[in-house]
Amino acid sequence: MYRLKIKYDGDQHATALDAPHHNELAIDCPFTGKGVEFSPASLFGISLASCMLLSMGAVAQRDQINLKGTVVDIAFSGMDKRFPHVDTIRIAFWVPQRLEETERLKLERAAALCPIRASIDAETEVKTTFHYGTAKAA
Repeated sequence: MYRLKIKYDGDQHATALDAPHHNELAIDCPFTGKGVEFSPASLFGISLASCMLLSMGAVAQRDQINLKGTVVDIAFSGMDKRFPHVDTIRIAFWVPQRLEETERLKLERAAALCPIRASIDAETEVKTTFHYGTAKAA
């Protein structure tokens, strides 16, 4: 089992630690903390989008499809409520290369099979779009 640790630092700030690799990540509450670090909601979006992108990357590597330079935009709705809940998460993939239909279908299927995606409750709508042959700055 893979383990992570989170330490509460005070003032609505925490630090996540990936102990085996000695990586740290600062986490902050956007409402009552400083709002300058990643929030739990932003990490949720990053987790989902990166899982989808890396799932696509596994297929791309296997089939020698160039995904280099792909940028993913993530947007939420529902976080402005009194009791915030991610109602909808929109994920847009901007792949700079023009790909054949068969390649696009393989990549999009891989993204849909991401294990994080499969773990999201049906109350949270995930809207995914793919744009091919269009470069976007990160």
